[in-house]
Amino acid sequence: MVPGLTDDSLAEKLIDLALQRGAEAAEVLQSRSRSRPVFFEANRLKQLETSAALGTALRLWVNGRPGLAVAYGNVDPEAIIDKALAISALNDAETIDLVEGNSRQYPNMGQEVPVEQLIEWGQAMIDRIRSAYPEVICGVDVECDVETTRILNTKGLDCRYSDATLSGYLSADWVRGDDFLSVSDGQTQRDRLEVDALTDQVLQRLAWAEESAEVSTGRMPVIFTAKAADMIWGTLQSALSGKRVVERSSPWSSALGEQMTSPRITLRQDPEAGPFSCPFDDEGTPTQRLVFIDKGVVTLFYCDRAVGRTLGAGSTGNGFRPGLGSYPTPSLYNTLVEPGSQSLEEMIADIDNGLLVDQILGGGPGISGDFSVNIDLGYRIHQGKLVGRVKDTMVAGNIYTALKDNVELGSDGDWNGSCYTPSVRLDGLSITSG
Repeated sequence: MVPGLTDDSLAEKLIDLALQRGAEAAEVLQSRSRSRPVFFEANRLKQLETSAALGTALRLWVNGRPGLAVAYGNVDPEAIIDKALAISALNDAETIDLVEGNSRQYPNMGQEVPVEQLIEWGQAMIDRIRSAYPEVICGVDVECDVETTRILNTKGLDCRYSDATLSGYLSADWVRGDDFLSVSDGQTQRDRLEVDALTDQVLQRLAWAEESAEVSTGRMPVIFTAKAADMIWGTLQSALSGKRVVERSSPWSSALGEQMTSPRITLRQDPEAGPFSCPFDDEGTPTQRLVFIDKGVVTLFYCDRAVGRTLGAGSTGNGFRPGLGSYPTPSLYNTLVEPGSQSLEEMIADIDNGLLVDQILGGGPGISGDFSVNIDLGYRIHQGKLVGRVKDTMVAGNIYTALKDNVELGSDGDWNGSCYTPSVRLDGLSITSG
């Protein structure tokens, strides 16, 4: 550890030392985070925490060979350089492609919220649930997170931004004899949580689950709520990866300009939408608004700098690292699915016999699109109405096939992590009930 070395001076010091030790190029990515989570357990305030972390990733090239080293906290830069050089000696040479630029401080996004407000929001949600269902046991996790990202390289680039987000998670466990029901939902916002809306969603699910219902095995239409629909879009996001196109592992590798889904589907990216912001990716390339599927037609694959160079199209600003210790790879950020015109209630009213799926168990489909998942929380639709909660039920199908025809998108778009999606109706899925 170097006494008195500040976070910013560590990045500069690493760049200077890398060049002195023989590197022809170097890049530093720093991520500094501060979190204040508030936990409620079994209807009571359980724990308050404050955590802070600083991570620094150095990537350098010696004779074209890349080396990557990561350190946390305020550390000796010589030790990081030694690790990166040792790894570089083991790798093959590659094209060095760094973003050129200058110093830029992007506007900070979001406001921090005091712990007292987080506690008030958490207690308010529990009080509302318990007033309607006194026997329910609630858990709440409310957090304020602030993350600052900085990229500095030997091409003159030095850019940074800070992003503050609020997140709330509410769960309600209801035990009735030998029947156990767990309903949960979450929300991520900027500046202020909409705790009434989050509580209303959980209360609605509890009301729908007051009665039980049975469903027959067979094929029928299924509505996935906005909370469950991310399973669907994850498959399309994988298929749109430029890396998978290069590897020929995407079923859409030759689909550019082709109609691959229902015309109702438009999928795009907006780095400034919703509760998250991202002015540049983990390579320093500016992010941008992009449309990947336009009314069912595949219009673009997302790329980092290396994949974009291979495809001859350049980076789309989607070079992100799964973790500080990883190299950049194509990833999406702030994806949005254009909502439809029908409310969830209208979508339900149009179905004579089907299912509403709100929570699933197990992983979703892979790149093949095939899936078979257990329904953790779902409801039978009979003659346009929800008649009760179903248990011991599975739903299966293929995402690509299901999205071809007879797709209906709701008007109830909502953020599920970094994906904005409405409810989705898919026809002809296979239902198995025990």
